Amino acid sequence: MEHIATPAWAMLAYLIAGVFFIFALRGLSSPSTSRQGNRFGMAGMLIAVVTTLLLKAPVPEGQFLPAPTPDDLIILAQISGAIAIGAIIGLTTAKRIAMTDMPQLVAAFHSLVGLAAVLVAAAAFLNPDAFGILLPNGTINPVSRVEMGLGIAIGAITFSGSVIAFAKLNGNMSGAPIMLPGRHIINLGTLVAIIGLTAYFTQDQAPWVFWTITALSFIIGFLLIIPIGGADMPVVVSMLNSYSGWAAAAMGFTLHNTAMIITGALVGSSGAILSYIMCKAMNRSFISVIAGGFGAAPEAGGGEAKAQRPWKRGSAEDAAFLLKEAENVIIIPGYGMAVAQAQHILREMADVLKKEGVNVKYAIHPVAGRMPGHMNVLLAEANVPYEEVFELEDINSEFAQADVAFIIGANDVVNPAAKTDKTSPIYGMPVFDVEKAKTVFFIKRSMGGVGYAGVDNDVFYMDQTMMLLADAKKMVEDIVKALQH
Repeated sequence: MEHIATPAWAMLAYLIAGVFFIFALRGLSSPSTSRQGNRFGMAGMLIAVVTTLLLKAPVPEGQFLPAPTPDDLIILAQISGAIAIGAIIGLTTAKRIAMTDMPQLVAAFHSLVGLAAVLVAAAAFLNPDAFGILLPNGTINPVSRVEMGLGIAIGAITFSGSVIAFAKLNGNMSGAPIMLPGRHIINLGTLVAIIGLTAYFTQDQAPWVFWTITALSFIIGFLLIIPIGGADMPVVVSMLNSYSGWAAAAMGFTLHNTAMIITGALVGSSGAILSYIMCKAMNRSFISVIAGGFGAAPEAGGGEAKAQRPWKRGSAEDAAFLLKEAENVIIIPGYGMAVAQAQHILREMADVLKKEGVNVKYAIHPVAGRMPGHMNVLLAEANVPYEEVFELEDINSEFAQADVAFIIGANDVVNPAAKTDKTSPIYGMPVFDVEKAKTVFFIKRSMGGVGYAGVDNDVFYMDQTMMLLADAKKMVEDIVKALQH
């Protein structure tokens, strides 16, 4: 089957869809424009899907909408059914998913993108004539074989890696690094084998080559993610996002679909840039994260001796009194706030304080939570003014002038061990200088818990720290009641 050139109108439609996707990324770069960005993305995807369906419709010369044949009706019913099932799952999930589970959802969606790339590559290999990649001599076009090899490799790695990321984020698997003996040699050898077999696939399209690439790619996806510690999950999520984009782009070449190429390239490049930004925020190299170096020292970060150190316990009334007397308060939210769904009552507390003349700001760490922008989304959901939310590099110098550092559910991002303890798994990661504040309120459920990186925190035991041990939402509710009396 010869590949039919894409009509000019379809190329224009794909170009318009690509522009909408660019606008979507632009809008998603800021909480204030994120909803508009989502609308652009939805519009672009609608244009791309409709255009692709029209391209595949059998159009006799001189007609635009021909009378469908029975086979056409069957295909249309299958496509419509698949779209309906996907739409129902998507709408139901979007309505029911809690914000705390958003990282798991993103990882799950990445796995589906990777699996789709694998299935498309498999379909193209098993029925190349339907994809227009079969040469007259009965072999698959060598260029298409490269595209298929890359697509299935990246897709399989994305799928299996996302499954592991989901399991770690969802608590089905320990967030601690799982270190296999000789893992670097195994990983490197597997990657070399995949690359070598992909090159050999251009010369020999034997089924064993194709399916061996597939199997090895699924395996390396698992091997790459299981040694990565929980504290690195935000980087893993953005990295898998990038992988899913490149998998889609590779399959776009196989399907001769311009929209998939554009979309995949945009997602792949933006995800790679985000991964770089996240690594920079943690003072880590991308290679060190992938190698599982971060969080690789389970013995670091202190032990039983630290658990016996003296600490102060405060109450909601203590916190309310000092917060009302303060001039500058900096709130540092973390995953614990998300779990307790305390963002709305937290904003209410801030509103009460502002009425008392207190200057309130929010400090957001790039890797707070379980995915990039997790805290930003939660605060935006609670209608926290954007001008009150600051990134680490913009607000860290202000802790020395802060009367209160109010930590709610964060841990690793305020741990001074990142600056002082070279044996700590978080050493080198930029953290908030909360120890410079006059008073620190630290909300957590119990003294027994540690952050996602699994290390103790010296802030718990500082003279100016009061530990507020309770559910984050309940504690803030009690503080708000005390402030209003």
